[in-house]
Amino acid sequence: MTTRSCPCGLPEAYDKCCGRFHAGAAPAPTAEALMRSRYSAFVKGDVAYLLRTWHPKTRPARLDLDAGMRWTGLEILGTTEGSAFHSTGTVTFRASFRGGSLHERSRFERVEGAWVYVDGEFLS
Repeated sequence: MTTRSCPCGLPEAYDKCCGRFHAGAAPAPTAEALMRSRYSAFVKGDVAYLLRTWHPKTRPARLDLDAGMRWTGLEILGTTEGSAFHSTGTVTFRASFRGGSLHERSRFERVEGAWVYVDGEFLS
């Protein structure tokens, strides 16, 4: 990741990539785009975006991020469904941080036309 690229790993600048979703200028068009934007929100500490894009049935009342956590990269390992033509989808990813990584398969659904994170299964 360069200082100009988006934290999600795509080469676009943050403002033209995940930043536009964080700002509310556009909704994430796919489950993968939402996954990438949520990773970027963790990197940026954007709790409001994380809560806004969490399924109402599984969303926690509050979210406290670890200020010491330093995310270092995102690798998308696979997706199923999750396009503009689907109502559900999954994204399997590995998110690296200083000292380790998180491997998860996340589930997403559309709620009122917008993709939201439902839950995830930790993988080894």
